[in-house]
Amino acid sequence: MTTATSLTLHLAQAIGLYMIVAGLSGLAAPQRWQAIVDDLARSAGLQMVMGVTVFAIGAALAIAHSILVDPLAIIVTVAGWLALLEGALLIATPGPLIRIGQASLRFTRIWAFASIALGLFLALAGLTGRADAAQSVFV
Repeated sequence: MTTATSLTLHLAQAIGLYMIVAGLSGLAAPQRWQAIVDDLARSAGLQMVMGVTVFAIGAALAIAHSILVDPLAIIVTVAGWLALLEGALLIATPGPLIRIGQASLRFTRIWAFASIALGLFLALAGLTGRADAAQSVFV
């Protein structure tokens, strides 16, 4: 896969690896995901710390990578903006996001497999892709 910048490739690898590891944790210990959501629902402090952390990661990704010129770059950019939005929601109004998390726990294995599949795609695209700066038009 050809993309505009090597940063896209490196971030795709990192995001992909994260998604693979998160998915494997859902398969290996689905009860852990339940415990995480339960802890998050009970603790305002944990909501704030997690929100600030996810927001900071998303903001850093959004600042460093807002490139919309090819499919891989768009996926990486959207991942950053989604993390920023998730962090902002955890800080400002965590209730709805936590309820969505609680409802999706019934499908932990499906989410885990989906995370692994998308993570493998991103990691492989990042590892095997090439950057062609000639095609870039930074947004």
